[in-house]
Amino acid sequence: MNAFFETTRLIIRDWNPETDAEPAFKIYGEPDVMRFINSPVTASVEAQKVALETTIEKYAKLDNGTGSWAVLEKETGEIVGAILLKQLPDNEGNLTQDYEVGWHLRKASWGKGYATEAGKWALEYGFKVLKLPVIYAVAKPENYASIRVMQRLGMIPMGRTKRYYGAELELFRIESQMGNG
Repeated sequence: MNAFFETTRLIIRDWNPETDAEPAFKIYGEPDVMRFINSPVTASVEAQKVALETTIEKYAKLDNGTGSWAVLEKETGEIVGAILLKQLPDNEGNLTQDYEVGWHLRKASWGKGYATEAGKWALEYGFKVLKLPVIYAVAKPENYASIRVMQRLGMIPMGRTKRYYGAELELFRIESQMGNG
């Protein structure tokens, strides 16, 4: 499936490992970005290309509409980050039936409202297309910027949890306004 969506300032599309490895490396090779993500800093552009290929294959295999998409600034066409809608993994890495919205932005794009804008798209997609009743978000307690995005998205704080990613995280949730019947 070739995803292509637009918001006011952003284009959201599938990753292309060939052309997107370098801009993705500007996100995942940045220690300040990775300190909030449960993964090591990506070592090289080539390693980033492989990581993108692996991610694309993983979501294609799941074939449930979830994924990780490139977020581009409309004005420049530059990749500024990623938006994710995916199943939360438990502490052993097994997928749960809980779905999360998440975002990763390059440092140069922090504070511009892009995570909130892309997050609104992901929530709408999750509720309207995937028909999810609830979507969660998690963040390390010290990731104040992501917690503020969750609040801006209208998500409700549920306190701390140790159910996912083998870490203590702040848990937020939002319910579909679509009605259950």
